[in-house]
Amino acid sequence: MATRYWVVSLPVQTSASTLWNQLQEQISKHSFDTPLYRFNIPNLRVGTLDSLLSLSDDLVKSNSFMEGVSHKIRRQIEELERVSGLESNALTVDGVPIDSYLTRFVWDEAKYPTMSPLREIVDGIHGQVAKIEDDLKVRVSEYNNVRSQLNAINRKQSGSLAVRDLSNLVKPEDIITSEHLVTLLAVVSKYSQKDWLSSYETLTSYVVPRSSKKLFEDNEYALYTVTLFSRVADNFRTSARERGFQIRDVEHSPEAQESRKQELERLVQDQESLRSSLLQWCYTSYGEVFSSWMHFCAIRVFTESILRYGLPPSFLACVLAPSVKGEKKVRSILEGLSDKSNSTYWKTEDEVGGGIAGLAGDADSHPYVSFTINLV
Repeated sequence: MATRYWVVSLPVQTSASTLWNQLQEQISKHSFDTPLYRFNIPNLRVGTLDSLLSLSDDLVKSNSFMEGVSHKIRRQIEELERVSGLESNALTVDGVPIDSYLTRFVWDEAKYPTMSPLREIVDGIHGQVAKIEDDLKVRVSEYNNVRSQLNAINRKQSGSLAVRDLSNLVKPEDIITSEHLVTLLAVVSKYSQKDWLSSYETLTSYVVPRSSKKLFEDNEYALYTVTLFSRVADNFRTSARERGFQIRDVEHSPEAQESRKQELERLVQDQESLRSSLLQWCYTSYGEVFSSWMHFCAIRVFTESILRYGLPPSFLACVLAPSVKGEKKVRSILEGLSDKSNSTYWKTEDEVGGGIAGLAGDADSHPYVSFTINLV
């Protein structure tokens, strides 16, 4: 599938069918590897010249917006498929692959009546795409919120001893809790263990001798217990902190551990559900945005062709997918089929050292209407 297409229109001198045959013949002869398709645009309501000029000023900006939303949803789909371990699905519009939808475009009269003013259709399309973008932000935010909560829990489960949840590392028999005694947990730098073992008994009074036992060690820290009288626990914490030892609290309640487990399971289920629902929504919404974008492109071709070639509407619109190396030859063919008396006027500034920019601020300046559609 090509990912970059040109949408162009050429002025018709005699008949559209004659021009189409000439274009097909030239492309086949000089750039046979360039796919070429008719871009069927219905007879839209022209309105006044002022309304067309006003509309053309907004076309490029609106096109960039729709292209941006399209790419945003596509990137979201790719990320969700990657995280889910799914193979990438071909993106579609109502079951039709997007490249086929573009190259075999058919105007949806039921959705966009051709007798409606162009401004009304464009504003309607823009509004639909803007609503989808707003919905995307809300749905992605909800999904990312659950992901963040899960990531925070996973960091606690798999992070270093300085930050992780210690409850699953400590057994009930490791802890002494009585009327007078308490067991504290100390996180000690891996390289300070000798210092801990030689000093913990003297950090405060009433520490039970030889009560420290190592429970766990990771790449950075070791986890030790120490038992002492309850009334000196605060003093011990202060003295330990001054020596660079971190005293961690841990909850040993089976009910609390079960509650945390259930919370984790709930978040995992919520994430899977939200991810699946967001992915399905993105598939559908991408099709809607792409369809809206292509209808907008049809209006753009129509509007710029009227402003370029005049009334009554007499132009041939088509879609091409030239290779990079074939671009120059295709441009030459298109220019040869345009109004040659007008060609120099529409040369780019680099070619003639001045001149006029394309209509509606288009980066492509040619004697025919031309703009690029990037599918990715």
